[in-house]
Amino acid sequence: MSESPDVRVALIGYGMAGSVFHAPLIDAARGMALHAVVTSNEERAEEARRAYPGVTVHATPAQLWQNADQFDLVVVASPNRTHKHLAMAALQAGLGVVVDKPLAASAEDAREVIAEAEKRGQFLSVFQNRRWDGDFMTIERLREEGELGDIRRFESRFERWRPEPKGGWRQSGAPGEAGGVLYDLGAHLIDQALVLFGPVASVYAELEHRYPDAEVDDDTFVALTHRNGVRSHLWMSSVAAQSGPRFRVLGSRAAYTSFGMDGQENALKAGARPDQPDWREVVEDGQGYLTAGSEERPVHNDPGAYRRYYEAVAVAVQNGTRPPVNAADAADGLEIIAAAQRSSAERKVVHLPE
Repeated sequence: MSESPDVRVALIGYGMAGSVFHAPLIDAARGMALHAVVTSNEERAEEARRAYPGVTVHATPAQLWQNADQFDLVVVASPNRTHKHLAMAALQAGLGVVVDKPLAASAEDAREVIAEAEKRGQFLSVFQNRRWDGDFMTIERLREEGELGDIRRFESRFERWRPEPKGGWRQSGAPGEAGGVLYDLGAHLIDQALVLFGPVASVYAELEHRYPDAEVDDDTFVALTHRNGVRSHLWMSSVAAQSGPRFRVLGSRAAYTSFGMDGQENALKAGARPDQPDWREVVEDGQGYLTAGSEERPVHNDPGAYRRYYEAVAVAVQNGTRPPVNAADAADGLEIIAAAQRSSAERKVVHLPE
């Protein structure tokens, strides 16, 4: 760490993840300062310069490693296939790392990165921003307050309507690309289920290819049986012409159901920033309901707070404390993704070792 009060950040990648999520949140977070962006795309480089005057733009990550003493933290927001390589290079350059999900293409690769960070005593975390979705935070609050009783089943959906594939590396079936909706949307849903209900005993999955000549899954269902007995049913799709409830949580006392996505993503895409006074006015939090039989009452969802992730990262880097998202959680999620792929291929329930 330098003597600067802010964590000096270099961001690798300025596609949608880098420009919409990471850069605005880093720039808005207390205790963080965006110092550099890495992109080989000149159009994106110009966008970064306009959005963040004074930020240095590099064409390759190698330029970061050559000037590692100018940074405290590297954020990897490049295509999935590069996550492991860039995270390892940053750690070996003596820098802390945040990696956009997934941490790597496999649990084995993820654990290599974790071992490298532990060996070098460097900070490592994974950007699981959906832990700070307002509706998810509402579920956590309702459970803590005892409103739901004992939770028995957790239903969660990320469903989109894209009649035609977008193309790009996410549609590639090459194993190292980690493409498809299970890696993309499913990584969020699995992480949320693990946060709420802990380790998984068994996995059943149906991975479907709906697009013509598709190489990866675009319409997937995953069922998890947690070791505490809770069952999580997770849907993720790019081809859902109608979306179901975002969450449906069934407990012994009541159920919580929410509709619509957390509004932070759309607000960020529209150029709003969480450090601006009108941020809460432009974010739509969705609508939730608490139901017990014929009795139903609306629930005001908690405000989502993606910025909290990076503010917690700043505190952890500055103080040497625990990260807001443990990288080991990401490795556990990748174990479940691999089990889901095997379950679908072999058409059977896959049991995970304790």
